[in-house]
Amino acid sequence: MAYDEATIIRSCQSGKSEDFALIYDRYIRQIYNFIYYKTLHKETAEDLTSQTFMKALKAIGAFKTGSGTFSAWLYMIARNLVIDHYRAAKNDANLEDIFDLASDADPLVDTDNAITLEKVKSYLVKLKPEQRELVTMRLWDGLGFKEIAAALGLTEANSKMIFYRTMTKMREELAFLIFCLLYSLISTI
Repeated sequence: MAYDEATIIRSCQSGKSEDFALIYDRYIRQIYNFIYYKTLHKETAEDLTSQTFMKALKAIGAFKTGSGTFSAWLYMIARNLVIDHYRAAKNDANLEDIFDLASDADPLVDTDNAITLEKVKSYLVKLKPEQRELVTMRLWDGLGFKEIAAALGLTEANSKMIFYRTMTKMREELAFLIFCLLYSLISTI
């Protein structure tokens, strides 16, 4: 059976909520990755992903197929839940939660991923929040500018311009950092 999102959405809106499983299967990985990148905590990402789909299912009747893409609508729900999560977060954290000790994941792989994520995060943290979200949605989540614009409340042209300027700035800064690194290596020889 071919996946026809508009038909599935109409079916869910008419009361066949079991068809929502097809939407869930299609977007679960993307939404989870989006939330995980923002929280860097497996259980939190799982909880917020679950909440995203529960909210989407409850509010699917309000979604209008002609007003934007469904994926942008899902990302907007996920983004708002992440914002709410951080607003409600407290500074007291359980040690097991911080280090994800309860999970059965491979610690070496997790450490490698954490180091890579820290490098990326240290560069992205220099960007304005809107730029950071836009770059993340475009490069990591593979969203189109129309979807990004809808999720962030921008125009499509504005999201393209912000992305272009941000990427130009990143290329210039990275080129300068590589030059400095090479210069320091050569000067030690």
